[in-house]
Amino acid sequence: MKKKINVGLAGVGRLGKMYAEYLAQRVPQAHVVAFADIIPERARTAAEEYGGKWYDNHHDLNHDPEVEAVVVVATTHAHKAIIIDAAAAGKAVFSEKPLTLNLADAREVEQAVAKAGIFFQMGFMRRFDKGFAAAKRKIEEGVIGIPVTFRGSARDPYRPSLEYLKLENSGGQILDMAIHDIDIARWYMGEVTSVYSIGTVLAYPEIAPLGDTDNVLMALRFESGALGEIDISRNGVYGYDIRAEVLGSQGTVMAGYLRDTPIQVMTKAGVTHDVVPYFPERFGEAYVTQLNNFFANLSEGKEPPITLADGVKALQVGTAATASLRENRIVLVKDF
Repeated sequence: MKKKINVGLAGVGRLGKMYAEYLAQRVPQAHVVAFADIIPERARTAAEEYGGKWYDNHHDLNHDPEVEAVVVVATTHAHKAIIIDAAAAGKAVFSEKPLTLNLADAREVEQAVAKAGIFFQMGFMRRFDKGFAAAKRKIEEGVIGIPVTFRGSARDPYRPSLEYLKLENSGGQILDMAIHDIDIARWYMGEVTSVYSIGTVLAYPEIAPLGDTDNVLMALRFESGALGEIDISRNGVYGYDIRAEVLGSQGTVMAGYLRDTPIQVMTKAGVTHDVVPYFPERFGEAYVTQLNNFFANLSEGKEPPITLADGVKALQVGTAATASLRENRIVLVKDF
């Protein structure tokens, strides 16, 4: 049996609660020994439920001698401080996306991690989804020929809270929602060289005063010369709809689904089926697979499949796309 690794969880909010359950119950190599959150009640509740210590700050968790690895699921604007502090303490780190809210912070993190020489794995769980991973294999095997165009679509069933949508918290719709689609686009197609974005506020007028959008379209050009498009929406009211498609010279591969339960009802009134409620249901297995992969790589001395550089590059494209949205022009990614 593989040795368990003592882990501290930094951030026990909405996603952090999911991670706490996964680490405690579905990741055999993980032994959760500590929780930290700036809202002490969250950390205390998690510690009571799953066992372990709790802290009201990341520094104490990072410098707990019992903690060997830190899983960062705190709000994005806290990632920089947590990761740099964990690196200084010599801890291995897994971080949820996006790496940070701006490139300057991301590059500081990159330098700190390189200087400390710690193991770091970036969290982009879609790469561990069976469908998205299978599509990647088909592309690599040449089943669809030369990749020509990419299409990514991400639609949430409802908007988050207005507090969350403040730019200092979310980073704007592109960084908040499209960062996964950007990562998949890079994974399937290679590096992005330019991007043009347009966006609007129509479904939720209350978002406009925050300076954000509820729908965005992005046009991409890749180093290979291939083209891409990504659409993101906060008003996919019918369900959580996440898809990707690559059109090649010899065929097409599509990943994603909308029907949650494999049943279809056909009556005179029409043909119906259910939908995926939200991301915990759609990507729950991918989150678990991703965490198991992190601990396996850490214990076996393997290179992480998703690196800190992947986090920086996705953020670079997202930053360029956000600049394009605000400035209404084609933007070169290399300028950021």
